[in-house]
Amino acid sequence: MACKVSLQSLLATLIAISVANNGNGSAQVAGRCIAYVRPATRIPSALLHVVPMPAWEQRKLGDVASSFDYGLNAAATEYDGQNKYLRITDIDDETHEFSKSDLTTPLADLAMSADYLLKEGDLLFARTGASVGKTYLYRQFDGMVYFAGFLIRARIGEGADPEFAYQATLTDAYKKYVAITSQRSGQPGVNAQEYADYQLMLPSKTEQQQIGMTLRSLDDLITLHQRKRLSIRQRSPVWS
Repeated sequence: MACKVSLQSLLATLIAISVANNGNGSAQVAGRCIAYVRPATRIPSALLHVVPMPAWEQRKLGDVASSFDYGLNAAATEYDGQNKYLRITDIDDETHEFSKSDLTTPLADLAMSADYLLKEGDLLFARTGASVGKTYLYRQFDGMVYFAGFLIRARIGEGADPEFAYQATLTDAYKKYVAITSQRSGQPGVNAQEYADYQLMLPSKTEQQQIGMTLRSLDDLITLHQRKRLSIRQRSPVWS
């Protein structure tokens, strides 16, 4: 059965159980129905329930991003061992991580391309094609990464948590917004201003960080189990 909930209710069960069990609990409701309650006392998991969250504000993505920028207009060339080039096709469709199976380097004067070098917390959006709306959050362990022209970078400001903003792009509400917006021009595409107009609900910065961190942990756990399952399938045809 599909889970149709708002972003607020999406964030409850897992974090609440985590808090109640000193961070050792986890939960999965219809795939990813999660909600958040402030910690107060140690509550048995069976008694937890989704509660409304006070002081959440509706804000446009453009209100919490310091800038929106289009990527580097350059071809890809052989990887030089240090400078990576991120294109739409390099973002994994399932995990939204940088797939490093076919690394390349931008064919450009990199000394003059510092503006396209990603920084921790940069949030990227695919702006055209079948993958329009796909997102990627840069992390330092990805190394030196330049982003290509069919991507848009939102540099999240101090008032918001990049992980929380990224997680908001994985919701049904975001997917619906992209689907509607991208068809207005007659072909799939969402520009920087249209991404900036996307509205999301924001709690306090501290709550954003707690929610983002917990959802990231859940994503990592799901990815780990997916990789284990794939490994088993590859070794044992019986499970294919």
